[in-house]
Amino acid sequence: MSFLVMKFGGTSVANVERIRNVARHVKREIEAGNRVAVVVSAMAGVTNQLVAWVREASPLHDAREYDAIVATGEQVTAGLLAIVLQGMGITARSWQGWQIPILTDNAHGVARIKDVPGDKIRARLEQGEVAVITGFQGIEPERSRISTLGRGGSDTSAVAIAVAVKADLCDIYTDVDGVYTTDPRIVPRARRLPKVSYEEMLEMASLGSKVLQTRSVELAMVHRMRLRVLSSFAAPEAMQPARPETWDQIGTIICSEDEIVEQRIVSGIAYAKDEARVSLIRVEDRPGVAARIFGPLADTNINVDMIVQNTSSDGKHTDMTFTVQESDLERALDVLKVAKKDIGYFDVKSSSDVAKVSVIGVGMRSHAGVAAQMFKALAERGINILAITTSEIKISVLIDAAYAELAVRTLHALYGLDKD
Repeated sequence: MSFLVMKFGGTSVANVERIRNVARHVKREIEAGNRVAVVVSAMAGVTNQLVAWVREASPLHDAREYDAIVATGEQVTAGLLAIVLQGMGITARSWQGWQIPILTDNAHGVARIKDVPGDKIRARLEQGEVAVITGFQGIEPERSRISTLGRGGSDTSAVAIAVAVKADLCDIYTDVDGVYTTDPRIVPRARRLPKVSYEEMLEMASLGSKVLQTRSVELAMVHRMRLRVLSSFAAPEAMQPARPETWDQIGTIICSEDEIVEQRIVSGIAYAKDEARVSLIRVEDRPGVAARIFGPLADTNINVDMIVQNTSSDGKHTDMTFTVQESDLERALDVLKVAKKDIGYFDVKSSSDVAKVSVIGVGMRSHAGVAAQMFKALAERGINILAITTSEIKISVLIDAAYAELAVRTLHALYGLDKD
């Protein structure tokens, strides 16, 4: 018997028929003797509709009321799934975030989980009851107000519940059957990875992979909670129940690096097309200038990624290039315009027709030449690199968006990821 948390996203619970399919997945685990908690998202499209209604009611609205409204989507799903499970003869009840309680800070709309007391839920699971829990939401205890965790927050809810009840495994059911070496829509020969380390998955999630929310991977890594990515659209009857000896036979396990026997130099290629480039021309090269540029951006919650600085031949000026999310470009330009006198630059240029392509792999820590191979292969394809950032297990380059798919295919083949 294992204690298991199963999380189902919006596409998996898009209508009552799909909720019945989810119930069959849960039933499979119950019949195998496992103790199960289920975390659900709102039905596909429901949260978008709720957000649209809030904005229609008032562009400037109370964030606490916003949370009270958008949290209702998950409550509907949880109640419907509990009813379907009861109709199958399974003891089940729905739980809202405040009933557990999932305690958060007071940053409504983007709240972070502070604590989840798991004793009450664990006791119910031990009695054989299925707990159907609303994802994406909790309670801000100071004012006893519902809070929401931001888009994708149900993944984080699931991991937090799994940690709280000391689950053996947290299954994340999505519309894909695992984590792939790259996007199969671009590279048909992309392969499903049986295991991925927390560090690699964190890089993939932050670099454009939509499989898992970044915060959920961070939480899993801190608490060493094993995650497994599965498809909810696979026939429940054809899948094995979650048992330690069969965990890695389907889907992708997210686990500690030392659990992965076959160490790969490169595990995957990620890309993101929602990048924008900003260049400040002829910035006065003096101490503190970087703080004058990036301080105001940070104060307005604009995240900066790649940074390239080129000093001019006269030694008095520098060109500063960096990237932001495309959705933040206009705000970033407004901030820089206001701060122009303090920064001291001649001109600012921007472009949103860029893409970031990244090579990720824990094996890069102990292997030299990965970057050199990457740069050479891109050059041979006529792909110009606009900016570069690196970490121990990642190399990212900024290129023209028109070459993004060519770069992904080139690098996928270069590192042998399309080989069986």
